[in-house]
Amino acid sequence: MNSEKRWEIFNALKREINNPTTELIFKNPFELLIAVILSAQTTDIQVNKITDKLFKVAPTPEDLAKLSLTSIESIINKIGLYKNKAKNIQQTSQILINEFSSQVPRKREGLERLPGVGRKTANVILNTIFNEPVIAVDTHIFRLANRINLGQGKTPLEVEKKLTKTTPKEFLKDAHHLLILHGRYTCKAQKPNCLSCCINHLCEYKYKNF
Repeated sequence: MNSEKRWEIFNALKREINNPTTELIFKNPFELLIAVILSAQTTDIQVNKITDKLFKVAPTPEDLAKLSLTSIESIINKIGLYKNKAKNIQQTSQILINEFSSQVPRKREGLERLPGVGRKTANVILNTIFNEPVIAVDTHIFRLANRINLGQGKTPLEVEKKLTKTTPKEFLKDAHHLLILHGRYTCKAQKPNCLSCCINHLCEYKYKNF
């Protein structure tokens, strides 16, 4: 795929998606961090239901660190892997207090030291909160990039590196949310809505499947 087509794809997505941002509901960096940790293998809709309850009880790292694991589990037990996630968000809150003055770190190294935070989660925080031009490759973006030949790779990191290198700079800050929202609602896993897709005329997937 040449650079001109890439620019046209991102330009079309930007016109189609008026507000390319996360669908997780949050009021501050701490709430987004906890929400993203909880979102692994869980829909944003479900996470928003859980965090609405959780943040009423524990809106700060201090509050969350004080809760017992049993209390946290009772609040978040409707999502997958809740026992492990309860431990992670409790430990993360304590580390934020002890090492970062209760603030979410602005650097990847600090973020990835937190339990439950890997490269993808760190990229979400860096992009959404701190406006860094990074791309967090989740299942939607991994599928989309490989499917339409925007950035093919066998691993999320490989796809991330290719997208970061080839995405036009003017779209790089919004690329994560543009791609994830397009993958979530249009270029879906089982039945992509190709006929209503805003980049249908640019996509290279259709030449292999229609």
